[in-house]
Formats: sequence, C-alpha cells, structure tokens
Amino acid sequence: MSLQENLILREDRIEDVMAVDEALARLEVLDPRQARIVELRFFSGLTIEEVAEVMQVSAPTVKREWTSAKAWLHRELSAPSQQTQA
Repeated sequence: MSLQENLILREDRIEDVMAVDEALARLEVLDPRQARIVELRFFSGLTIEEVAEVMQVSAPTVKREWTSAKAWLHRELSAPSQQTQA
C-alpha cells in the first residue's frame, strides 16, 4: 500500500470518527446517561460492571442503556445525511 493510499484510508476514518462524535453529541442532548455510558464503554474500554461502579447504577441498568444507545447510534450513523437529501 502506498503512502497516498494510506492517507486516503485515514481521511475516510477521520470522517467516520467525526460522524461518531457528532452522533454522540446529539445523544448527549437526548440522554446524557446513555452518552456517558458510550464514552466509558467505547472510548475508555470499561466493562459493564466497571461502568456501573463509576456511575453508581446497577449493571443491568448499564447493560440496558448500552444496548439502547448502540441501537440509537447505529440508526443515526446508518441514516442518509441531511446534505444528501437536499
């Protein structure tokens, strides 16, 4: 793989990371607890039990909120952008 091909791939990843960041910001407005769980699980790599301890909630609550947040993010990231619909 050439350097230029590698840079193109990295640019694609930057767009993905930006899309996740924007979706997470929208989730934080809708449900701050779910957004915090995503941050702790996805970015910090904490387990369900560790997140529960940090947030002082039960592990089943974290698991339920994590499942809901993942589904919401999937829908957000899979939906066509507003720019392509215009």
